[in-house]
Amino acid sequence: MRQRAKRVTLRDVADESGLSPAAVSYALRGLHVPVETQERVRDVAERLGYQVDPIARALASGRTGTIGLLCGSLTDMWQQGMAAELGRGLLRHDRHALIVDASNDPQLERRLAAQLVDQRVDALIVLSVDPTSGHWADIAKRVALVSVGDGIPGAAAEIVFDNAGGVAGALEHLAAAGHRHVAVLTPSSPSTPDRPADAAVAAAAERLGLQIDVHLCEHDLRPAAEVAERVLSATRPPTAVFCLADSMAYGVYAATQRLGLRIPDDVSVLGFDDHQVSRILTPPLSSFRWPLDDLVRSVVERTIKAIDEDKRSRRVVLTPQLQERGSVAPRPTRRRTR
Repeated sequence: MRQRAKRVTLRDVADESGLSPAAVSYALRGLHVPVETQERVRDVAERLGYQVDPIARALASGRTGTIGLLCGSLTDMWQQGMAAELGRGLLRHDRHALIVDASNDPQLERRLAAQLVDQRVDALIVLSVDPTSGHWADIAKRVALVSVGDGIPGAAAEIVFDNAGGVAGALEHLAAAGHRHVAVLTPSSPSTPDRPADAAVAAAAERLGLQIDVHLCEHDLRPAAEVAERVLSATRPPTAVFCLADSMAYGVYAATQRLGLRIPDDVSVLGFDDHQVSRILTPPLSSFRWPLDDLVRSVVERTIKAIDEDKRSRRVVLTPQLQERGSVAPRPTRRRTR
């Protein structure tokens, strides 16, 4: 009978590389040792055919190697791309992302967060629909909680967006082009005081003397186009539309085609997350870009630190940068007729 090959262990990799098992473990996870050592250990592990035994690791450490990633809405193309990048970033640290979608529903978000914790994820990364919900305090006691976008009380780490600065910059950009009547498409209720982007809209509008119409809008193309068509068909339509997600701006593009309007001659459009698709529209969409590489690196590093060292990290604040393209122009003096 053919004898089964002996499984290569962490001790074998340690003996071959001349390091302690602990140092090898850190190196394989990209922690606490120089990059050169990490590369050398990975080369030895690959040459010997070493593979991590997930069951043994879970029994020894009480950890599953799985990170929950709870997204507010995966119909938002920017969140799709970020979730994919976070999954790849975690995988480089031998952690696996379990990605779920709250569909912009606070009640569903609450249930999914509890289910992920019950499945024994090592940490939970959240792009929250409702960061002020009281259930987060309980979640933060049960698992390392990492909040992205908004602050959550009790979170081990917070990587937040300077929404107020980005929104103010967007409305200032439109005001400088002469626009005085601007429609804002937002995924959340304008009456909810805890959403900083929505609050920033009202503050900037008052300071700049703008007439602002706020409209709830989904990320999906068809409902976004329906909202935009109603907005642009009004008796006194806005001369510019500011969308708090590029995926909503795509609906505005679709609506202008149906209505026989031209961007930016008849209406200017400004987005707010600079998805790569925005660069190939006609005309290319002006938008605000978040530093995705910095975001992913910060989230992954702080998540691993919260798991391995059980430590809280200082809040990181990310600021968006305007990417000027061809979708914003001076306010039209006369509206084009269809």
